[in-house]
Amino acid sequence: MCVTPIRSICANPCSRSSICCMSEEMVIFTRTYDFISWLLPLTEHFPRSQRFVVTQRLQHAALNFQELIMEANAERGPHRMEKLRSADTELRKVRLYLRLGQKWDWIKEGQYRHASMQVMEIGKLLGGWKKAS
Repeated sequence: MCVTPIRSICANPCSRSSICCMSEEMVIFTRTYDFISWLLPLTEHFPRSQRFVVTQRLQHAALNFQELIMEANAERGPHRMEKLRSADTELRKVRLYLRLGQKWDWIKEGQYRHASMQVMEIGKLLGGWKKAS
């Protein structure tokens, strides 16, 4: 039987008799990894004066989100839900800092649109996981 918490988001659906779907095969992990891989180089171009303010907070929120979903995958029951709620909070922070970056013209309109689409997809995956847990 599939051990993925959310069978519907497994990148490689398995037959009912096999055990598969390690965390890196879940779509939310892949999408988050791809987003962070895109985001971190982008933030290197933010103003140097903001490096330890907004830039660092955005980077930390994104990385904390990744860590929390990994921790949630290892937990069960109320501990998992607690991690997922914390992850949701971190994702909201990412949205806020991205909006600020776009408002202050640190992020171009196309980049902001791309980031928003990625964050929206990750948010939907997280919401589905929360409902399934």
